[in-house]
Amino acid sequence: MTSKRIAIINRTAPHGHSQGQEALDMTLVAGSFGQDVGLFFLDDGVFQLLTGQKPDAVLRKNYSKTFAALEFYDIDTLVVCQQSLQARGLTQADLCIPVQVLAPDALREALASFNHIVSF
Repeated sequence: MTSKRIAIINRTAPHGHSQGQEALDMTLVAGSFGQDVGLFFLDDGVFQLLTGQKPDAVLRKNYSKTFAALEFYDIDTLVVCQQSLQARGLTQADLCIPVQVLAPDALREALASFNHIVSF
């Protein structure tokens, strides 16, 4: 039996709500059950990966440090939209973990290889 592939898309900035934390939690839970999970960052979701975040100023938890644990759950499909980075004046060097940066067309192709897509 072939396992289903799950793509989790982050589209929102990290600390005004709990969507980023919930997406990360879902990713880790799916990974802990051996699911093939891909984590994608588009639009303002790229801000979730910025280094040096200080969310305590808005009374939020800094969950960005948890991204480093993804490799322990065998989650190695980490994709960032190149256009989203550029539109926000960011580069791959600004991010807290190594990711694959894809142009929008390549990103759509990567997403098409997943059976289920969940967007936060």
